[in-house]
Amino acid sequence: MSFDYDLIIIGAGVGGHGAALHAVECGLKTAIIESAELGGTCINRGCIPSKALLAVAGRLRELQHSAELGIQVGSIQFDRGAIAAHAARVVEKIRSDMTRSLEKLGVTILRGQGKLLSGQTVEVQGASGSQTYTAQNVIIATGSQPFIPPGIQTDGKTVFTSDEAVRLEWIPAKLAIIGSGYIGQEFADVYTALGSEVILIEALDTLMPAFDPDIARLAQRVLIKPRPIQTRVGVLAKQVIPGKPVTLHLSTGETLAVDGCLVAAGRIPVARELGLAELGIDIGKRGFIPVDSRMATDLPHLWAIGDVTGKMMLAHTAAAQGIVAVENICGRTTYMDYLSIPAAVFTHPEMGFVGLTEPQAKEEGYSVGTVRTYFGGNSKAIASGETDGMVKLVFDKATGQLLGSHIFGAHAADLIHEAAQAIARRASVQELATLVHVHPTLAETLDEAYKRAAHSLVNSSVES
Repeated sequence: MSFDYDLIIIGAGVGGHGAALHAVECGLKTAIIESAELGGTCINRGCIPSKALLAVAGRLRELQHSAELGIQVGSIQFDRGAIAAHAARVVEKIRSDMTRSLEKLGVTILRGQGKLLSGQTVEVQGASGSQTYTAQNVIIATGSQPFIPPGIQTDGKTVFTSDEAVRLEWIPAKLAIIGSGYIGQEFADVYTALGSEVILIEALDTLMPAFDPDIARLAQRVLIKPRPIQTRVGVLAKQVIPGKPVTLHLSTGETLAVDGCLVAAGRIPVARELGLAELGIDIGKRGFIPVDSRMATDLPHLWAIGDVTGKMMLAHTAAAQGIVAVENICGRTTYMDYLSIPAAVFTHPEMGFVGLTEPQAKEEGYSVGTVRTYFGGNSKAIASGETDGMVKLVFDKATGQLLGSHIFGAHAADLIHEAAQAIARRASVQELATLVHVHPTLAETLDEAYKRAAHSLVNSSVES
């Protein structure tokens, strides 16, 4: 059979883009389908604009605390419109760079909504009608969208999701944020830096429930308690009504009146309009496309990557999955290693994570050991006035294998990569304890943690 392309990718987000670049490197004739802006959620409505806003929040916080370093500044003012314009410019540049990279490499960009007619046939519904294309292989990379819980009405203005929040069209004096995960924490950081009072509402019994408990406790002490943030834990927002004011009816019977409400209750996959049910692929109630560790679906020649798989809903995970899918398409068997994929929350201070939390490691049956080191004893942190922070290592006491690393503190998003590389090669804390780190650096917090972990194993061996 003759095909129009070797590979068609549905979705031009970070995952689809990464897969397309790697496919061209592998000599595949490639097309990518996109119904909206190239770059997907990450570049247009997620990672990139939110980090531009967080950069502003960080600068404001540095100026507010500069007196501790002997620097005196006058009255600090900011221009909301200029901040929003900064974020928009960053998005436009990165989106333009992505588009040029695809065009330069000869990737065909098909504009429209893609729908599968078979595992190797895609219909693209565009502005001027529909067109059908065939490919030897197809990768689904359609991403995700914000989840709106039942009872919550959004108007995109007074009740909104992260899609609208990154545009920073206004700054509510009092803002409710539903959800205390990555998105909720980052926007609480942004809005409190810009003068908002925040009410953080979490449906589960603890704040930041997906985080390692020790990191979550320290983050609450540093990121929430000193700031104008109230919390409601174990509470559902049963009804949210847009307006001036926004009205929230909580499961406790309490009614809140606020200026704005950000719904940050997680994300759901974009997969239901792809025609998968007709092809025999069951995406269940949650809507995630089932794949194996090669990123293959149950249908031959059909692959899926990124948020739509529900594995780890992170842009860099999607990019890694795209490379794995293309490698397997080219006949080079490759598997995903999710344990070594790091994640970060770009609050001030930051958080970085990789591998298992302590509860997860115990659930998996490991003989779990943990150590903690603190930024308060680190020379670079003391010199920089950035002493709020902790490194926690989770390791297997039977073998010394590093299972997880969780960092709260300045530059945690950068520091976590060292631990991620160690977990990728299944290194032991005994081996890591022999590494040499530059002095004085924040990375010495990891060095100290490795040495403590290795020392604890020696002591337990002697005692036994």
